[in-house]
Amino acid sequence: MRQRDPRTGRPVGAPAPAAAGSGGPLVVRGAHAWSAPPPAGPALVDGVRVGALVLHGFTGSPASVRPWAQGLHEAGAEVAVPRLPGHGTSVEDLDRSSWRDWYSLARADLHLLRARCDVVVVAGLSMGGALALRLAAREEDAVDALALVNPAVLLGDPRLAALPLLRLVRRSVPGVASDIAAPGRDEIGYDRVPLRALASFVELMAGVRADLSRVHQPVLVASSRTDHVVPPTSAARVREGVSSRDVRDVRLERSFHVATLDHDLPVVVEETLRLARDVAGDRAGTATGTRAGAPA
Repeated sequence: MRQRDPRTGRPVGAPAPAAAGSGGPLVVRGAHAWSAPPPAGPALVDGVRVGALVLHGFTGSPASVRPWAQGLHEAGAEVAVPRLPGHGTSVEDLDRSSWRDWYSLARADLHLLRARCDVVVVAGLSMGGALALRLAAREEDAVDALALVNPAVLLGDPRLAALPLLRLVRRSVPGVASDIAAPGRDEIGYDRVPLRALASFVELMAGVRADLSRVHQPVLVASSRTDHVVPPTSAARVREGVSSRDVRDVRLERSFHVATLDHDLPVVVEETLRLARDVAGDRAGTATGTRAGAPA
């Protein structure tokens, strides 16, 4: 008998059945998209509506970044945490998706948030960071700042060179989910990596690297000292490649790759809020100055 996933009761690796009446796949418990309007309390900056689009990583789920998003929401921001296509359901679903699907959904949610907010920060973990960088380069008027945690624009695994051949003989390889130093944490990710989707992710990263100089918004790059998934050269490439005048370098000393569920989560939230307040404060100051200089 095949082993069953304790969260869903389905055989491990089995395709997710369609949810009754939804027309879509059955999402693993805890892996759903999440969003929240601004809380009733004080705003991050008076008179400025701040939104945050928070993107999870490859083979992960919204569970990996929800505490990050909740911290921003509690401080006064509107937040949206999409579940990227193929994630949070089954490996087979991910195998049928591509970076264009992931980017398309992120872009759509960005513009929904932009329509309601004066300032939008796009935050991303790992592949979510790559998607955030592409949004900043290609949708520059909709993105005011970036907060990136262990952004993946390079993987550094020499075996990737053999990926085109490997895909011919294997469909997946062992997964890398839940690289977390703190015990008992789970990002609700897959235990296998489908190679077709991985090849698409590699294509995404190549495009993002080529676009880095087009990114001019303020950027926070937080990187873990110990990361078993993404090499330190990836965050370094981002810091050195963007055209932004404001590049904030934050080192996470106590966390592994999924730092948004790890010991340094408070640091990630605090530094993201600092960035958001600075950008929103500049926007408020500009608006005040414009009003003050307007003819009577």
